[in-house]
Amino acid sequence: MSAFFTAITRLFHDKSGNVAFIFALICIPVVSVVGCAVDYSMATRMRVKLQAAADAASVASISQKSPGFIQAAAMTGNGTVSVGITDADNVFDGNMAAITGYSNLTRSSVVTKTGIQLSSTVQFSAQVPVTFMKVLGYQNLTIGGTSTSSASLPPYLDFYLALDVSGSMGLPSTAAEQARLAAVNPDNYVQYPTGCTLACHFSPQNSACTDTGTQGYPTNNFCLGYVISRLSQSGYTNLLQTKTSNPKQQQLPSSIVNGVSPYTINPGLPNSLTAPIPYGGGGLSAVSSCPTAGTDACIQLRLDAVGFALNATQSANGTDGLFAVAQKSETVTNQFRIGLYPFIESLYAYFPLTSSINGSPTNSSTINYAAANLATLLDTNVNSNLGSGGTHIDVAMNSMNATIASVGDGSSPTSTQPYVFLITDGAQDPQMKGVPNGGWSGSNHATVLNDPSNSYPNICQTIKNRNIIISVLYIPYQPISPVNSSFANDEDDAANNNIPNIPPSLQACASPGFFYTANAPADITAALNQMFSHALSVARITN
Repeated sequence: MSAFFTAITRLFHDKSGNVAFIFALICIPVVSVVGCAVDYSMATRMRVKLQAAADAASVASISQKSPGFIQAAAMTGNGTVSVGITDADNVFDGNMAAITGYSNLTRSSVVTKTGIQLSSTVQFSAQVPVTFMKVLGYQNLTIGGTSTSSASLPPYLDFYLALDVSGSMGLPSTAAEQARLAAVNPDNYVQYPTGCTLACHFSPQNSACTDTGTQGYPTNNFCLGYVISRLSQSGYTNLLQTKTSNPKQQQLPSSIVNGVSPYTINPGLPNSLTAPIPYGGGGLSAVSSCPTAGTDACIQLRLDAVGFALNATQSANGTDGLFAVAQKSETVTNQFRIGLYPFIESLYAYFPLTSSINGSPTNSSTINYAAANLATLLDTNVNSNLGSGGTHIDVAMNSMNATIASVGDGSSPTSTQPYVFLITDGAQDPQMKGVPNGGWSGSNHATVLNDPSNSYPNICQTIKNRNIIISVLYIPYQPISPVNSSFANDEDDAANNNIPNIPPSLQACASPGFFYTANAPADITAALNQMFSHALSVARITN
């Protein structure tokens, strides 16, 4: 017995095997930790693959041109986008099809539309088998994750273009064009001997031009400014002859020349300018629009420039106009509608809202043709739809307010968001003239849109209170020079004195940040494009 105790005592006092003994004890947790790390690392790598599949699915299901995006854009209300859910599931499954090393995979997708916001959420869960952690009683590690993506749907926008077609918008588009017209225009020569550049004088005989006391030479009591602007300038100039009574002036032939009588133009004006030469006319061809300044075919007027700014294309003109920019900005069919609403005394639905904005400017059934021929609507005292005389911006905007029957949020084709583009020189003129060749009434002294004396001085605020954005393009009113103070109770000075008041009045009408100024044709094109782009960006942000 003593020998046994002696052996035990020696075992406790013998330290030669401690390292091996301790190492054996430590190996068990060390191996377990390393094994857990290996198993966990494998599970983490698998989760990365699953997360990538979920991310791809959530993004793809609401990307532009995806089935879910297209379905959501066409929805008239909020809710679940079923096609988007199917698409998300298919994308996820496709990405995981060739990947192994997991079991019990579940995934769920939710795609919803709220306003013009589209969101997609893809969740997943799976099990990854373990090797080392089995000693701890585990057979699998459960992994999971979520991917969420969002996108803005294309806003459906309606653009109501309120177009000033009053007399002053018939001025030539550039200083050079004004000089060309002044050099050949006989209108109101007695009052404006340096040459009249207002190319929109009234059409009826004796309405504003009479051979006795006003014209530079006999015109059959017609105003010729607008007509001349539609003709070949070299052709028209070749018709002019030196006026016998005043060598400094020119006139059209009205009698036998060198014993021959091919020209009997004056008595038949203005139609004789375009009548064939054998029948006593000038034989000149006329255009209905003049898209380019400086061309021999015509003199470009401001409204020609506005029409060009709507119709221009990069392929033909080196720059895109409003219609082309809108077409290229569309992400879904019929996303934008544009309408043309000119005004003088009244607002006229010249070409109401349409999504067909890629027609030919030579096809009379298209908005492109209507825009190209905008100058034909200038106040010539013949269009009862527009009225005549002054410029009633307040009345026009009040009519526009009534024209826009509903205001949507842009989330669907049935909930369009309206924008008003007011394009004007900003001079409110309350006078009126009967159509055709009727009497005058009302004040002829220019004022501004928000003048308290107007019928609807606060109409812009009324429109904006309906959450309609007003974008204003101011084409500056040109000072009248020289001033004829004896004309119409000094109307010229009244118009000139009113010019400084115009920009602040139009800025007050415009929604914040939506006031633009442009004069030259290229600047008008650029400004209209900026107005459209601004409207589109704001629509995406605010919705």
